[in-house]
Amino acid sequence: MEEETPMPRPPRLLDGIDSPADLKRLPVTDLPRVCQEIRDQIIETCARTGGHLGSSLGAVELNVALHYVFTTPEDALVWDVGHQAYGHKLLTGRRDRFSTIRTEGGLAGFPERDESEHDAFGVGHASTSISAALGMLEAKKQTGAPGKVVAIIGDGSMTGGVAFEGLNQAGYLKRDLLVVLNDNAMSISPNVGAMSEWLSKKFTSRTYNRWRKGVKEFLGKMPKGSEAIDAIRHGITAAKALVTPGVLFEGLGFHYVGPADGHDVVALVETFQKLAAFGDPVVFHVMTTKGKGYHPAESDQATRGHGLSFFDVATGKSTKKPGAKAYTDLFAEALCAEMRRDDRVVAITAAMLEGTGLIKCKAEFPGRTFDVGIAEQHAVTFAAGLACQGMRPVVAIYSTFLQRAYDQLIHDVALQNLPVTFALDRGGLVGADGKTHQGVMDLSYLRAIPRFVVMAPSDEDEVRHALRTGLGHDGPLAFRFPRGGGLGVPLDGEPQRLPIGKGRVVRAGGATPDVLLVACGTTLQAALAAAEELGREGIDVRVLDPRFVKPLDEELICGDAARIRRVVTVEENALQGGFGSACLEAFEARGLLAGGLAVKRLGVPDRFIAHAEQPRQRADAGVDQAHIAAACRELAGQRQARGVA
Repeated sequence: MEEETPMPRPPRLLDGIDSPADLKRLPVTDLPRVCQEIRDQIIETCARTGGHLGSSLGAVELNVALHYVFTTPEDALVWDVGHQAYGHKLLTGRRDRFSTIRTEGGLAGFPERDESEHDAFGVGHASTSISAALGMLEAKKQTGAPGKVVAIIGDGSMTGGVAFEGLNQAGYLKRDLLVVLNDNAMSISPNVGAMSEWLSKKFTSRTYNRWRKGVKEFLGKMPKGSEAIDAIRHGITAAKALVTPGVLFEGLGFHYVGPADGHDVVALVETFQKLAAFGDPVVFHVMTTKGKGYHPAESDQATRGHGLSFFDVATGKSTKKPGAKAYTDLFAEALCAEMRRDDRVVAITAAMLEGTGLIKCKAEFPGRTFDVGIAEQHAVTFAAGLACQGMRPVVAIYSTFLQRAYDQLIHDVALQNLPVTFALDRGGLVGADGKTHQGVMDLSYLRAIPRFVVMAPSDEDEVRHALRTGLGHDGPLAFRFPRGGGLGVPLDGEPQRLPIGKGRVVRAGGATPDVLLVACGTTLQAALAAAEELGREGIDVRVLDPRFVKPLDEELICGDAARIRRVVTVEENALQGGFGSACLEAFEARGLLAGGLAVKRLGVPDRFIAHAEQPRQRADAGVDQAHIAAACRELAGQRQARGVA
């Protein structure tokens, strides 16, 4: 018996969509199929490149419906954070390059204005979409430019105060801004949600509006009919307020529609078509499932597949080779140990229990571990309040996100000299997340704040010591550690409280070294490797680990610099105002520069570093072993050099 020839698979509709205009030519009945093809493409790509899988899967129908109704770039779609925008990239002329997302030279993981005319606003940090969208809408009004503006924001981003600042002004100005609230947190219970959805449909349907008009006309002819009309209107408003979240948005001047099924693409199209013609500010509340359509993501109770990377599509299991334990995990274990040791220690993070490892602390110390949502400003001031009452708060936040709380660092913590310890995860270059997430400003922005102690641990054991040092210091202290696995160094039995402002010699060199190499933080390993390489060439290098960026160990660093006369500093931080600048300031204060000291600073140059693997980024920034060795060779060969390079 001959085997049946399998039927060829029909061509993908997605392959014929090179712009939103192509999508609009399809009948609305084809949109569910397009959604499935987009979902399959996202899963297949993220398995190879990593990325924000769960959020993008949950927003597929939103992406399709928005582009089916609105016309970008004339109409501006403003995404919040950008985790939801993978489908947007697939529909806006980037399908053929989608496999390159988050890889060197490929598409960015977030919307970028210079990547596509359809990316109305560059994002990466949360809660910005409403303010940006309102600004765009006001500009269109001022200039007479055509087009609608839509802000798409997740329920998590709504915890950021700036989102409500935007809502407040938009409601006051009465602009026709459409805010799509993508709610995937399952925060509304089934009973309340069902009642809310039923009421919302009734209150926004044509049948209900015709009925309301008829009742109003009938009652208007009756004695005291106007009083009855007012009573009915107030009754309806009160009923809606009791069972929907709309009362909050309506209080801010918005009309509220929803909640609606965010995975019914045909119904979404119908609703967006109606809302596009609406002339007032509207919040459209849609309920979605993070990780929708991919069982391993949907069944991930912790993050719903938020950041799965390098996984097997069939099982969802990671294909990454195991390596050394991540810095994040080692920090979390050290913090748990400190919380056992001292009941005053509390842990705080901003919507990053998983990302900062504090999920471990939450499991063991649920009453002393706080996730404040995407609210970094509040996190810092909340910690300050705790410190005022004798607690020892540890604030664990990504370096790039702590930037959002700069005023609070100065005004609420430093001015009062409060004992708050800041653990900055993702310090330095972060790889695939790219420009928006690089943690390369912290040493500069923290060093400028009076009373702050700033540390840069060089390995995972030094992180443990830094944490113990911070908790024992009667004032603010911050330390940073990088993304990724540790070095696998043996851990001391008990963390030590380090003397503030004291560095250490890690490679002594000979009696008269050719170059002094001062390596800040995790650049130390590359510096030591470069020193060994140079030693084989006959160039003698002395290597210091400063441990502290502020206060600087001037006795050690300046003393060695005065003796050796040639200094290279290296840091995975912006050159402007960073560790190398601190050394220059100390050298200048002691008259060493005027005396002919030669200095070469290595660090992240004055530009944004694009997404790539971390080793490639370090090479691009000039802070890898090869560049360190080259800088030392240059100074060793210019023994009469003067000034600053």
